Amino acid sequence: MKLFLAVASVAVLAAAVPEAGAPAPSASRRDAELLRQKVATINAHGERRVSQPRRTTITENEVNAYLVFDAREQLPAGVVDPSVTILGTGRLAGRAVVDLDAVRRAKASPSILDPTNFLTGRLPVTATGVLTTSNGVGRFQLESAAVGGVPIPKILLQEIVSYYSRTPEKPSGVGLDDPFALPARIREIQVERGQAIIVQ
Repeated sequence: MKLFLAVASVAVLAAAVPEAGAPAPSASRRDAELLRQKVATINAHGERRVSQPRRTTITENEVNAYLVFDAREQLPAGVVDPSVTILGTGRLAGRAVVDLDAVRRAKASPSILDPTNFLTGRLPVTATGVLTTSNGVGRFQLESAAVGGVPIPKILLQEIVSYYSRTPEKPSGVGLDDPFALPARIREIQVERGQAIIVQ
């Protein structure tokens, strides 16, 4: 499932949700199961040295079904209800409800001018950007972000992403501009409207 979490976490935490006013399709267990099968096939293919390229298509519905039925235990505490919209031509949009009090407490800045001091409660965080991949490496270029529908600067989104992506190996969390390695020998991910094509 590392592949999926790589794509979903970049979209959700960069950190993608239907555009304003667009209803989210209802998630089905069948779509979640389809994605699990596809990820297993992608991982198995990645373990073999095969010269023949392989292409696997995953859909937006499968991604969101996975987030509903399978990803809850893999999400950081304080992040709930993530969803992704695959807009096409590399563009992704994401949304998750985030506990902003935890981010504010972790920073504990004494300055009243620090914008993290205004992060309170559990609010939806949204982000839209462009995913580019090549030669097994991905990058996410942020276009816009908002908290509770209010636009926020990239530096403030970075604070949220850093807090929720911290690990023992990366105590500072993930940088929005950091390139990341694609797992399972994936060479690129082609983002089209409503789907992504994994090329190994």
